[in-house]
Amino acid sequence: QVQLTESGGGLVQPGGSLRLSCAASGNTPRISRMAWYRQTPGNQRELVARITNGGNIVYGASVQGRFTISRDNANNMVYLQMNSLKPEDTAVYYCAASRLFSGNMDYWGKGTLVSVSS
Repeated sequence: QVQLTESGGGLVQPGGSLRLSCAASGNTPRISRMAWYRQTPGNQRELVARITNGGNIVYGASVQGRFTISRDNANNMVYLQMNSLKPEDTAVYYCAASRLFSGNMDYWGKGTLVSVSS
């Protein structure tokens, strides 16, 4: 099994920055893709950013150019640098990971709340 633990959420003013971290533990050699998703009440989880073992990256349209995902494979970490934050970025942010050869996100963290408000 794989455990994912997010950290770094909090309250920030519009235009500010925040950096989220996700630590993977357990059977980490099984991990392939890692990603950040977010969810607001009453809505489905949406992809924020995804990164493969090889560093290929996909961003959600609403965060393109403002957020940066990165990954430290040696230490089983994934990060999300969020700049130029907007109130509509307020959500619970989840770290996710997929097993090798899996088409799904198989492992999920418990989430960390990001609130953007003045």
